[in-house]
Amino acid sequence: MTKRTSAKYKIDRRMGENIWGRAKSPVNRREYGPGQHGQRRKQKLSDFGTQLRAKQKLKGYYGDLTEKQFRRIYAEAERVKGDTSENLIGLLERRLDAVVYRAKFVPTIFAARQFVNHGHIEVNGKKVNIASYRVKEGDVVSIRERSRQLAIVLEAVGLPERDVPDYLDVDHNKMTASFVRTPALGDVPYAVQMEPNLVVEFYAKN
Repeated sequence: MTKRTSAKYKIDRRMGENIWGRAKSPVNRREYGPGQHGQRRKQKLSDFGTQLRAKQKLKGYYGDLTEKQFRRIYAEAERVKGDTSENLIGLLERRLDAVVYRAKFVPTIFAARQFVNHGHIEVNGKKVNIASYRVKEGDVVSIRERSRQLAIVLEAVGLPERDVPDYLDVDHNKMTASFVRTPALGDVPYAVQMEPNLVVEFYAKN
């Protein structure tokens, strides 16, 4: 098992939820957390604990972002006019690795980050190898010609467990994805409920 796969499964078990909706998630077999104390009876979380958990779940979903990365994105969401929680989701979904994952070019968000870092992706015809690169409305994200027949790509395109959201216009024959618009929370096809409002509350108090 790779380090990335191990991390992904550990996040699922720590949260007690199958946050990516993957058929092979260990939570489908056992809902308790990892480690020797994982089967202890769950205690009711405090408000702080609930907010912290919401933050950890959202960070984990986007590839287990570091606290520094996540706080920077939150700070920007707070500065932008409008609802901070909606802005936060919009900024996370505009990350290049998130777009690659949503377009079903790769099977997981972890694979999306590695796929971008290894130079397999172009934005508007130019190679971009920075996973955190922010896509703009109207941008066209594509897989480079030499990478389109990779096994990981062919596997992802055929995955039945998730659909491409309507804020992307994807052509799997040409391996292109146009970023149509920045989504709101209700537009994003999370497999479990995400609560960015609790993340806002967490940072407002801490």
